[in-house]
Amino acid sequence: MAQTTLHLRSESKYLERRTPYSGYTINVEKSTERVFRDEEYEAAGANLIPEGTWASAPKDHIIIGLKELPQDDAPLKHDYIQFGHCYKEQENWDSYLSRFARGGGVLYDIEFLTYSSGRRVAAFGYYAGFAGAAIALLAWAQQLINPKIPLPSVIPSDYPSQPDLEKAIKDALSFAIPLNASQPPRVIVIGALGRCGTGAVDCCLVAGVPASSIMKWDMAETAVGGPFSEIAASDIFINCIYLSQPIPPFLTNESLSKPGRKLRVVSDVSCDPSDPNNPVPLYHEYSTFIKPTLPVDLSGDGPDLTVISIDHLPSLVAREASEHFSSLLLPSLKVLNRRDQEGVWVRAEKVFREKVNELPKAN
Repeated sequence: MAQTTLHLRSESKYLERRTPYSGYTINVEKSTERVFRDEEYEAAGANLIPEGTWASAPKDHIIIGLKELPQDDAPLKHDYIQFGHCYKEQENWDSYLSRFARGGGVLYDIEFLTYSSGRRVAAFGYYAGFAGAAIALLAWAQQLINPKIPLPSVIPSDYPSQPDLEKAIKDALSFAIPLNASQPPRVIVIGALGRCGTGAVDCCLVAGVPASSIMKWDMAETAVGGPFSEIAASDIFINCIYLSQPIPPFLTNESLSKPGRKLRVVSDVSCDPSDPNNPVPLYHEYSTFIKPTLPVDLSGDGPDLTVISIDHLPSLVAREASEHFSSLLLPSLKVLNRRDQEGVWVRAEKVFREKVNELPKAN
């Protein structure tokens, strides 16, 4: 196979500061939004090229990025390494996937880069959980400090590093806890044994929430099926599961409308409002860093309830998340020039071909 050229495109998603790769000599589009400065890539030996040139790059260049491409109907001729969010029949999955089929390109979906065991090669899960817990704690503190006023915008660039974010959480809790009878929030994390759940638990601990106030649930605790009264009895619920098959919902509007609810904040790190099997069926849209919480209309005597459903949470700790992710992805990228033989790439292309075959014939 000919020499492989990687083209790192600039992200078009608003406030997406992460990058999938930070340690390889490649063509890098200039970007004012990326957490790594252009000069850092240039110093590492990368070739800086104009922003937005990925579509006109030579066909044999592989386009690497993170989030979805700009909305368009143009066929895609390149091979792409990125998150596609189109293999589980999400909204507009067919029109998006058909662009690759019509253009002759291949989508190597990062979510489906796996070892032979099925475990993902690289994931932002830990930092998604960390950031989801961080915003949940800030939202809980906001409800106590400024009732009826939603959590203001949480701008990633306001937190240059993870320690900056941790300090902001600790400061907020120092004001909120005295207003909660001097009690820390009671947090329930479902999916606590995975990467994402580990990040959520670690964030709570770093923020000063005692381990005794954190309920760590996983498959064993949820096997009986929800809804679960333990969620309504907690202050914060953080959902960190990877949904691979339909399961009963963890909570419903009805279960949360019963008397005695304490729950104030739901952080749905798994975040897939368009999935009909979403086990957190309280919302139907994404929240954003600009508007991080969505209100939930409930009856009953409980406090106001808000949902966090941001689909690129690790951007809140973009530098640490990107460095961690790129270190995981690097071994696979090193064998990308043998992608027709190397298992991780062969498996990813096989999934792509299978999903293309599922496209409605009109596409």
